Amino acid sequence: MRSGFLAAVAFVATFLAASAAQAATYSAGERHLTVTTASAAARNHGNGAIRITLWYPATAPEQPLDIGPPGHAVFLAGQAAADAPLADDARRATLLLTHGFGGSARSMAWYGTALARAGFVVIAVDHPGTNGVDGVTPEGVYAPWERPRDLQAALDKVLSEPALAAHVDPARIGVTGFSLGGFTSLVEIGARQDLDQLVAFCNGPHRDAICDPQIEYPDDFHQMPKVMAEPAMAAIAAEAHADLSDPRVKAAFVIAPAVIQGIRFDSLRAIRKPVGIALGSGDTVAPPDTNGELAAKLIPGATIDVLPGVRHYDFLPLCGPGGSVLPAAYCAESPGVDRQAAHDRVIHDAIAFFDRTLRR
Repeated sequence: MRSGFLAAVAFVATFLAASAAQAATYSAGERHLTVTTASAAARNHGNGAIRITLWYPATAPEQPLDIGPPGHAVFLAGQAAADAPLADDARRATLLLTHGFGGSARSMAWYGTALARAGFVVIAVDHPGTNGVDGVTPEGVYAPWERPRDLQAALDKVLSEPALAAHVDPARIGVTGFSLGGFTSLVEIGARQDLDQLVAFCNGPHRDAICDPQIEYPDDFHQMPKVMAEPAMAAIAAEAHADLSDPRVKAAFVIAPAVIQGIRFDSLRAIRKPVGIALGSGDTVAPPDTNGELAAKLIPGATIDVLPGVRHYDFLPLCGPGGSVLPAAYCAESPGVDRQAAHDRVIHDAIAFFDRTLRR
């Protein structure tokens, strides 16, 4: 029976890989921009720069986007063609991409480059205060509601560049993200954050692993009032319960969304934009019943794909030869799960979702 199950998994993986390859009409180009905001400076100890990574359809040959030392990469993040010309003059559906807690735009390259090959323009950022390049800060940890502002600033920056804006269809903009990027994506389309609700949940009998100190940072939301009282955080603290949605964004696809307990449930019920969710049944970091599955029940019309046995960190890139320096959970093999097959399935889901919701 076990061999039959594994054969079925292999068949599905082959099918999804073939589907992904079929969707890859282009190669993925990559460019980099920056934009500066006061919020970014407050969350990143004075450094107000938000790094933007742009992936888009191209035709030039791709090169590896490894993370780590040459020849000893910790992550095999994907491939892209640096600074390649765009494939054509078409205006395209555009996706804002938001990484997880302690991640980076590059950590989502396996996903963003695949979306670019399928014909989307993808605008990803390194969120100040919650990325693994600059490091995580208390100000970033306890003000996750500012992350949608990063995406909005990045979109504004791209639209201010005539050579890039000409390739963006402003009527077809979506958002997509992993883990805390799922939280960010839902706030981007109208969910209202409530970290006081999260603290109450974490103080209660049904608390989940999101309440515990994370691998990336020993967060403790009881410290939030002290951090929010810092003078530099005054403007950010004033937005703690604000509507931070962007009306330009028409749909959201989220991967293993986390911190759903930090979102007002009535605001999830009020979402009227299409939402797709993909998560793993084996996720112990953002347990499905208190995070992604709960969101799917509350958001009208939301669709969900539960990947059997897949765990939270299976949505990180494939680990490279230097992966032994990473926390063990990042590279641990989930029993019976092929990480590449899980990636292919999520890519397939996302392309189908955005083809449906952002079509002309």
